Amino acid sequence: MTLAQKLAVVLLAMAVSFGAAWQVQDWRYDGKLAKQAGQFQTDLDTIGNAATAQARAEQDKRLANEQQLAASDQQHTRELSDAQRNQALLRDRLATADVRLSVLLDAKDSASGCNVPATPGAVGVVHATRRAQLDPAHAQRIIGITDAGDQGLIALRACQAYVRTIAP
Repeated sequence: MTLAQKLAVVLLAMAVSFGAAWQVQDWRYDGKLAKQAGQFQTDLDTIGNAATAQARAEQDKRLANEQQLAASDQQHTRELSDAQRNQALLRDRLATADVRLSVLLDAKDSASGCNVPATPGAVGVVHATRRAQLDPAHAQRIIGITDAGDQGLIALRACQAYVRTIAP
């Protein structure tokens, strides 16, 4: 064998060994990459499951809050309509003279000049105190003021319940 042939055989042997080494490295890296890809996918699945569970918990919490707020809203709406109905009934009774509003007078105040008898009548409520009846128009205005106050208190309770629900 000539030197050129020996050199060619050595170069061919080296090329084959480099190719074999390259193939072995490729297999090793493919194995590592496959293992890393599997671990990465497992991590992604774990993160996705945790995110889904958290989203489901938040959705359940939001739904519970919405249901509680709806029940609270119904309660406050019912309270408001009851108060309005009671105020309207009282205004009607005042208008038809079924009911009269009166105030207690100070028995020691001689400046009042009101000569309402101190003895109770057939419909007297407070015995032995002096009372003066209010003008029906003034009574209607007082009822209107108390109606607005009742509505304000009911609205305030509704707002407080809403805040307690969304920010426990």
